[in-house]
Amino acid sequence: MSQPVYALNLFNVSNRDEYLAYARRSVREVQTHGGQVVALGKFREAVVGELEPRAVLILVEWASKAAFESYCQDPALADLHPHRINGTQNYIWHLFDKLEDLRPILKDLK
Repeated sequence: MSQPVYALNLFNVSNRDEYLAYARRSVREVQTHGGQVVALGKFREAVVGELEPRAVLILVEWASKAAFESYCQDPALADLHPHRINGTQNYIWHLFDKLEDLRPILKDLK
């Protein structure tokens, strides 16, 4: 059984035109490949932690890791991904497994 995963995207926009070229198509393509944007955010302030702030947050829920990989590896999107790369800087892209609660993590901490 495949489990949903979340892709956390944190970045700064470095080239407006390049990023707009990505954004115009990416929402539809993400949905086509089994993803859904569940949150968009603009950086407000650092409260705790040493991570250099990024201006933009996008959180995408993917139906599965395979769905995420299909988006990243689809040959039909080979011309799309460079716009993301060329339109951003300081990109952080992390995947997280969906959890109903923290018990799976806490049980490993004995």
